[in-house]
Amino acid sequence: MTRLLALGFGIVSYAVFFASFLYLVGFLGNVGVPKSIDSGSAPGLGSALLVDTVLLLLFGLQHSVMARPRFKAWWTRFVPAAIERSVYVLASSAVLVATYVLWQPIPAAVWSVQNATASAVLTGLYFAGVGLVLYATFLIDHFDLFGLRQVVLYFRNREYRERHFKLPLLYRLIRHPLYVGWIITFWATPLMSAGHFLFALVMTGYIFVAIPMEERDLGALHGEPYRRWRARTPAFIPRVGSRRSGAATPPIVAEMR
Repeated sequence: MTRLLALGFGIVSYAVFFASFLYLVGFLGNVGVPKSIDSGSAPGLGSALLVDTVLLLLFGLQHSVMARPRFKAWWTRFVPAAIERSVYVLASSAVLVATYVLWQPIPAAVWSVQNATASAVLTGLYFAGVGLVLYATFLIDHFDLFGLRQVVLYFRNREYRERHFKLPLLYRLIRHPLYVGWIITFWATPLMSAGHFLFALVMTGYIFVAIPMEERDLGALHGEPYRRWRARTPAFIPRVGSRRSGAATPPIVAEMR
């Protein structure tokens, strides 16, 4: 693959990702998109449960399998290493798009907040979760996470190397601020339909299944410094009154794809 073609592929993959991410915000928030998680005609409950669950499991399967080091070692025998991340990002976006198109609503309300103030707070919390997701990606290295850094370095004929891990801001308090942002985004809504509840439940379950796999891979990659950081840092909720870490122990931050 030529360097220019690799660069173009990476840019297109990133653009597709960002469009699918923005659509996800509207899809879960029921705002600004032609088809949201609660819009459209409601089919039979059994059909909706089957289709929606398969779509969510497909996302989890693609997201986890393609992120494993063993798969990547095999995959890069056929796909240039410079675009491996971009291919992963494009595949993830494709599964999301399929979810948007094929999703079948289950409109029965699990909860419905009628108080205007409480509804506004939950809506604000939803967008705060979205903001936390984006902010956490930039703490990690947004453009590396989504494949742009790799293709730009390849285009410039420079060797790609993994970033030295560091301990920025939120990662001094918890190990997974990105996942915290996603969990808030999934659950913060004034109107929780059964379909939305299924989405939030399965995706949250996926997070808890994926974390041990990711942390195992990172422990194997980074060794004792990572294991020390993991041992002293809670996953989701900061320890109240705990001393800020990072001065005496080699810092490391982890958020796998």
